Amino acid sequence: MRIIVVANASEGGKAAAQIFSQELQNGAKVFGLATGSTPLSTYQELCDSDMDFSDCTSINLDEYVGISASNPQSYAYFMRQNLFAAKPFAHSFIPNGMAKDIEEEISRYNHLIDENTVDLQILGIGQNGHIGFNEPGTSFDSLTHKVALTESTINANSRFFSDINDVPKEALTMGLKSICKAKHILLIAYGQNKADAIDKMINGPVSEELPASILRNHSNVTVIVDEEAASDLKTVR
Repeated sequence: MRIIVVANASEGGKAAAQIFSQELQNGAKVFGLATGSTPLSTYQELCDSDMDFSDCTSINLDEYVGISASNPQSYAYFMRQNLFAAKPFAHSFIPNGMAKDIEEEISRYNHLIDENTVDLQILGIGQNGHIGFNEPGTSFDSLTHKVALTESTINANSRFFSDINDVPKEALTMGLKSICKAKHILLIAYGQNKADAIDKMINGPVSEELPASILRNHSNVTVIVDEEAASDLKTVR
């Protein structure tokens, strides 16, 4: 696990974009993407760059259940606004939270991941150590699945909605085993509120109670953290 400490999110975005560029130059064709505030500076750097993803495939981590792709709060909409409009991919896949048959959609997405091995997977991390929507207690063997969002995650996501009651209560997410199929994983975290989770991920026990700790079992992980998110790190393995 390689740890890169940067001054702030802007510098983190530059460091992450450099990793995207290196992977492209090395022949990467499939990119696992995430949403939320954490990857925004990275996506801005990609949009401003001369990188070309027109022959690449993107596979997103997750999507809310019950929100259409045209809804401004959907992750599909987020990706169009913050990356795809400027940097289109040949193929872009996001779970369909409006699917009539959710189990069929889950099966489709698992097959998709198996058929398109992710070269570089970008991740954020929740304050409770979740990655994707894999909350504490999720099996390390989990594949794509439907999850009931915890109160803490609903509260964290409520900043994007005018009313907390509008925040979806369920989502479809890649599982922990699905995520770890990626060849290279890039986890990014900014802010003091992520410091405890980062320290436990790197220095605590590998446990399903801290989902991100599974990354310690992966052979190629890069972690980009700003100084605040790194503030609890006393030792780095």
